[in-house]
Amino acid sequence: MTSLGLSLVLAAAFCHATWNLFVKRIGGGPELIWLFSVVAVVLYLPLAAWILVVERPALGWVHLGVLAGSSALHMAYFLLLQTGYRNGDLSLVYPTARASGPVLSSALAVLVLGETVTPQLLAGAAVIIAGVLFLTGGGRRAGGGGPRAGGGGQMSSSLLFGLGAGALIGTYTAWDAHAVAALMVPPLLLDYASSLGRTVLLAPLAHRRRDRVAALWRDHRWGVVVIAAFNPLAYILVLYALTFTPVVYVAPVREVSVLLSVLAGSLLLGEGDLARRLGWALVIFAGLGVLVTA
Repeated sequence: MTSLGLSLVLAAAFCHATWNLFVKRIGGGPELIWLFSVVAVVLYLPLAAWILVVERPALGWVHLGVLAGSSALHMAYFLLLQTGYRNGDLSLVYPTARASGPVLSSALAVLVLGETVTPQLLAGAAVIIAGVLFLTGGGRRAGGGGPRAGGGGQMSSSLLFGLGAGALIGTYTAWDAHAVAALMVPPLLLDYASSLGRTVLLAPLAHRRRDRVAALWRDHRWGVVVIAAFNPLAYILVLYALTFTPVVYVAPVREVSVLLSVLAGSLLLGEGDLARRLGWALVIFAGLGVLVTA
């Protein structure tokens, strides 16, 4: 993996953990997704227009279909992730999603995109899965006490939401890698289409919940702006890395954000259990290291 590719993906990991922290803090539903998507469409409009006017990318029916499919996959991911954050811990849902996602995306890259896999890659995936299982199921508090009552149910729901989000991460990563690397869709335009698609598809719901939308903007304006700026930026950086770096390398390196999310959830959001969660997050990170050096 080149130093440029590594730098892009590490920067993306920081951006990704940051916007997820703000989403968890605000705690909104689909109306929050619509609101930050609208703001993102406005913020990134000059860049998208510049690409269309200056670069004039080829956008045939196949390209438009890929853009639509990417938009649908990303919206499903956001909706599921939002639900998971409302019903689970950031430092459980997010690491589970981010750890299981690269395993699936790497598998799809091999089966669909023709990338190669080695025993070392498989070993790294096994370490990741073990770390996820212990992170999400090995920390029940003795006697069911502690800050969260019913902790077992909390962890079970966090696991399910995380795995579902991870499946969508794996799918859209492979889909988008093909779009930018094989079909030559500009990365920023691909992500912009996703934001625009969410804005249009969620507009009727946002209209019905316009009072909630207004309250979110009134009470969390700057948080929404941070999400709108960092959410597209995180993925645009990854997409640019995918134009010259295989998925089997990019997808695992993105998971540096797992460690950041665990720290944020435990220290900033008061979710606690830092020592155990950070320990298993480090195991996941070690597995990712095995994958990256394969």
